[in-house]
Amino acid sequence: MTTMEVLIDPTGASERENDMTLSPRPGSLEGLTVGLLDNTKPNATALLERIAEELKQRDGIGEVRMYTKDYFGTPVKDELRDDIVRECDVVITAVGDCGSCSAATVHDGIIFERHGLPAVSIVSDSFLMSGQAMASLQGFPGYDFLAAAHPVASLSSEELQARAKELVADVERILSAEVVS
Repeated sequence: MTTMEVLIDPTGASERENDMTLSPRPGSLEGLTVGLLDNTKPNATALLERIAEELKQRDGIGEVRMYTKDYFGTPVKDELRDDIVRECDVVITAVGDCGSCSAATVHDGIIFERHGLPAVSIVSDSFLMSGQAMASLQGFPGYDFLAAAHPVASLSSEELQARAKELVADVERILSAEVVS
């Protein structure tokens, strides 16, 4: 006899909308305020900061604002989400490098999209399936997020810089911004 396994949402969220609409995309990142949402995992801040540096050089982004979640394994709290939506033009959230944090990182991106803020979520490729499962569970099975090469937590400063350079073109692509050479 075959039994079906039930996928349980590790974030504990009750939101189950079938809204697969992305927020309107800017034509360019130039001058925009970019929010960086650190989920408290090792090297998340450093990776996000290096991606922002790349975006400054490539796209001329404006202000960068760093935010930090209380806990990596749950979605962004409403108050912090509202601050980010109010203060930023786009947001990048990272880094999902375990099962619950990758699911929560993808969920964060979907939350921002549903609140009108273009978002990029970054997980490690070892947890791609966890992120995809969360996107499906949230009614957004085609949600486009980034899968960085695993690991991230143990990378040196030079390795993080290289990883940021690998990711930045896809950050631009997901945000549908013009790429400035």
